[in-house]
Amino acid sequence: MKSKYARWTELAARQSQLALWSTFVKWVILGGMVGLLSGSASALFLTALEAVTRVRLEHAWLLFLLPLGGAIVSGLYMRYGKSSIKGNNLILEQIQQGNEAIPLRMAPLVLAGTLITHLFGGSAGREGTAVQMGGSLADALGRWIRISPLDRRILLMCGISGGFGSIFGTPLAGTVFGLEVIAIGLISHKALLPCFVASFTGDLTASRLWGVHHIHYQVDAFPGMDALVLVKVIAASIVFGLCSLLFSELTHYLKRTFTALIRNPMLKSAAGGLIIIALVYIAGTRDYLGLGIPLISGSFTADVPPFAFLWKLIFTAFTLGTGFQGGEVTPLFAIGASLGNSLAGLLHLYGPFLASLGFIAVFCGAVNTPIACFIMGIELFGSGGAVYMFIACIISYLFSGHSGIYSSQLIGSSKSALLPVPDGTTLATAKKHHSKDKA
Repeated sequence: MKSKYARWTELAARQSQLALWSTFVKWVILGGMVGLLSGSASALFLTALEAVTRVRLEHAWLLFLLPLGGAIVSGLYMRYGKSSIKGNNLILEQIQQGNEAIPLRMAPLVLAGTLITHLFGGSAGREGTAVQMGGSLADALGRWIRISPLDRRILLMCGISGGFGSIFGTPLAGTVFGLEVIAIGLISHKALLPCFVASFTGDLTASRLWGVHHIHYQVDAFPGMDALVLVKVIAASIVFGLCSLLFSELTHYLKRTFTALIRNPMLKSAAGGLIIIALVYIAGTRDYLGLGIPLISGSFTADVPPFAFLWKLIFTAFTLGTGFQGGEVTPLFAIGASLGNSLAGLLHLYGPFLASLGFIAVFCGAVNTPIACFIMGIELFGSGGAVYMFIACIISYLFSGHSGIYSSQLIGSSKSALLPVPDGTTLATAKKHHSKDKA
């Protein structure tokens, strides 16, 4: 006969496996549902975005309606937005410790706002729209099935992963992005399976079910491991990190400044539209409007103007800083790729190679997700330059400091022992803390 201890061990093992299997099935189903919702929303958004971009390119006069478009977007948020105005930061706050519902209206509002921005020529991206749609749909699903507070946080992370993976066609990067973006230096493995299922399903839904096609960029060759190339890559990566820092700080500064100068959000966005029109004439080109896809493509196939990255940075910072809707990530891709292309001539490196590093590294410094950005590089450009990609991401991550485009992002682990931060510090409060320490 079996001893009581042996029977107890056998029973515990069976129950343990039952618990693991139930958790597996639960999150495959829930993650898959979020992926289906976010992937479908991303497919709708990408199809509509392509259509409005085509209309803008065919009708150049639409640019002069950008101030009106900005006023309409801000008016919609004033009338219907409520907490939705916080955008991605609202989702991050709810994952961290919040109990405030993410309104379902966030999805149609950010969709309409971003399409209006792009129709009239604002310089913005698409990641913020996809993440906000994914997060709001995931929270609505959670309320419908009455999920627990802990599971709700995981479901919201699934919304981020599902939106990110489906909008860029990078399911692995989307998985890790949803885990990594919540807090700098910390990753929650308890959400690993759910976020993967959501990102993978979201990508399949957008690309296979709805037939959305993603843009791919070609890097023909990566240099072998060489000491001189390594030094040059390190130097370029420091510049990429500083560029991320410049973009984040300028965008936040413009948001604060315009909010203080122009109290009415509609007038603020209208003024931003006038500034973008003026910038078009100062730069002498419309290449810096919209997502910046032609600028990215040019960075991999030809030489771009030396300061194209700076122009795109300025256009995007003023667009987002004055209240227009849209993400930052695709413009960050354009800024990084064009900066890498410009540095390639100075450093005597292959242009597409350095453009690929800039593509992921500037984005990395602005969102503080080095692992996700490294994986994205592998998914988009292949593994030939994996070591250089990893170096670029971690160096840019370090040199961007405690700054980033998501002000509610927690600092779970300081980037330097010389810059200690108390628990619960976010990027928005980090500067105040460091200022007190200096005083």
